[in-house]
Amino acid sequence: MLLVRFSYRMVPEVYQLFWAAMARGEFITDAAVEAGSYRKQGSRWLVAAGGVRPRRGRGLRGRCLTLAQREEIAIGRARGESLCSIAKTIGRSASTVSWELRRNADRLGAYRATSAHASAYVRASWPKPAKLVTNVVLRGKVEDDLAKKYSRSRSPAG
Repeated sequence: MLLVRFSYRMVPEVYQLFWAAMARGEFITDAAVEAGSYRKQGSRWLVAAGGVRPRRGRGLRGRCLTLAQREEIAIGRARGESLCSIAKTIGRSASTVSWELRRNADRLGAYRATSAHASAYVRASWPKPAKLVTNVVLRGKVEDDLAKKYSRSRSPAG
């Protein structure tokens, strides 16, 4: 299990509210309040990003669980609810909840939403190997085509 410290920069639905307000020309205090935080935290976000709005998200869109869904899983687990009940609450399948609990519970079996979200955020940012590195057959085909000077826009040079 990864030991990662949680930060609200890992929650785009909060962090990006701050940056949207900054882009509109709001003061740091007002932008931070809009994101549900305070001036000092807004200043920290600004300094950490070098004053430039970071790119949106980080691979935690669509199929990935949100922090709010992870919090619902933690609450449901603490109440002793079944996986099916928790899954129905967050609008996901029971297998997703099971996988989340298995992957992000600590050694004692406890599940913390913020720790799980931080771990997912870090895992999503790991560099993925390029397709041509992992697929030897495809790499060979591309190398052959390049050697023949093929391109997409025209037929082979002859």
